[in-house]
Amino acid sequence: MLGLHTEYLVEELDEGGAPRSFSFTCPDTFNFAYDVVDRLGRETPDRRALRWCNDHGEERTYTFAEISRLSDQAAAYFLQIGVRKGDRVLLVLKRHAQFWWAILGLHKIGAIAVPATDQLKTYDLVFRLTEARISTVVCTLEGGVAEQVDGAQAELGRPLTRIGVRGTREGWADFDAGVAAAPVFVKPTGEDLPVAADPLLLYFTSGTTAQPKMVLHDHSYPVAHIATAKYWHKVDPDGLHLTVSETGWAKSVWGKLYGQWFLETCVDVYDFDRFDPDRLLTHLQDARVTTFCAAPTVYRFLIQQDLSGYDLSALQHCTIAGEAMNPVVYETFRDQTGIELKEGYGQTEMTLAVVTNWWQATKPGSMGLPSPAYDVVLLTEDGTEAGPDEDGEICLRIPEGTRPIGLFTGYADDPATTSSVWHDGYYHTHDLARRDADGYLWYVGRTDDMIKTSGYRVGPFEVESVVMAHPAVRECAVTGAPDPVRGVIVKATVVLTAGYEPSDELAKDIQTFVKARTAPYKYPRKVEFVEAMPTTISGKIRRVQLRETSEG
Repeated sequence: MLGLHTEYLVEELDEGGAPRSFSFTCPDTFNFAYDVVDRLGRETPDRRALRWCNDHGEERTYTFAEISRLSDQAAAYFLQIGVRKGDRVLLVLKRHAQFWWAILGLHKIGAIAVPATDQLKTYDLVFRLTEARISTVVCTLEGGVAEQVDGAQAELGRPLTRIGVRGTREGWADFDAGVAAAPVFVKPTGEDLPVAADPLLLYFTSGTTAQPKMVLHDHSYPVAHIATAKYWHKVDPDGLHLTVSETGWAKSVWGKLYGQWFLETCVDVYDFDRFDPDRLLTHLQDARVTTFCAAPTVYRFLIQQDLSGYDLSALQHCTIAGEAMNPVVYETFRDQTGIELKEGYGQTEMTLAVVTNWWQATKPGSMGLPSPAYDVVLLTEDGTEAGPDEDGEICLRIPEGTRPIGLFTGYADDPATTSSVWHDGYYHTHDLARRDADGYLWYVGRTDDMIKTSGYRVGPFEVESVVMAHPAVRECAVTGAPDPVRGVIVKATVVLTAGYEPSDELAKDIQTFVKARTAPYKYPRKVEFVEAMPTTISGKIRRVQLRETSEG
């Protein structure tokens, strides 16, 4: 092992060897593809980097030498077809192995990667292609998204270079063939060489309350994910790490690329088409995955299986993120596996800001403690710091003229929106939390999700956590609903577990259950049963849509 991450990480350890504090350093010339991947390819060429498989029996392990070579070929191919430094390239590659050398190839030439999910429809694609001024798309030919890309080109009325992966299609170039036949790659020099301050990635946000925004990160961003992999995921350099995420989401580079390869850990990629908890558990068993990260929704499905029927003895450490974790998920998983889930909180705009790292005690339902990577404060509506057990917006304090490594550079081409969240020395997340006496933060909800009822302020997540503990409830979202007497009441929208049917009696039982476990003003005066929640493309519940339904 080379221990590359130690060149970019400054640690202060306590007597037991756990970090008391840490910080990052990033040279002005830093480029992850050259300084990490290519170096590993040269100095540890046979070390495994990526293990890929799918549900059709295909399986392949790639070494760092192979990833380095393939990313060189991808870089040469992109240059050959006219992609240049600063160009924005849309990557719609599901969990295909090609994503890794495609994104690294773009890193090497300084083009900006714009990862996107294969669930996008023509309207979504037109919006992204127009807003980001994208003229090149690298897209899977599996699953029908290519037809949506063709439809988007027809609406755009301008040229769009379409490059297909895993198949061929009329009017599309073949990425695999192009990479295989690419000329020898010559590393750029001078101003053409992409360095730390140059743009690296552009992500569109989920758009839960408005049109998606374009989050821009520079080449220093991967360095901050050393903490993600080392302190939170606790990856084993000789093990196998799996983060459940399609490559269109920022969570993918959190858990399937930057930090893991800084730590020289092999990334496990399970390229499934449809999520199935049994198949995922079988994969964890058969692949001997050592560290695992997934969203609460995934864990909710996993704990409905009989976990004793799977050999998960290789699992050393598990983490959870994406939405706030309900304590019942933590407790059930721990009881069945003996493993404590370590929660983390961040945004597409940054890395982990609040986290329960491997050495820190877990408080079920709490996000954890502020990360030393950021100066985290909770601000009340009047701009003062919240006291213990007082709700406040999670903000990052940023002295004028500075920017912590890991934080985005701004919303691309949109200084007004950037200024609306980043001003007066703070970056505002619009997420609310409460700090307890031990300094742990507890998620309350989005600032625009707060419910004001009968003079009380109610955070939806704390009510959801209680509702979720009812055995009939598989999924729950709490919102405010109009009421002629109280103005607004607390409403719970519920998806039932198998074996339960909607009824007035069950609604009353859920209400009684909640009233017995939390303050009376918090209980849902209205319970609505639905077959499924309205969600964003990323799977997050669209509470704004639930509120609009109530108002309608």
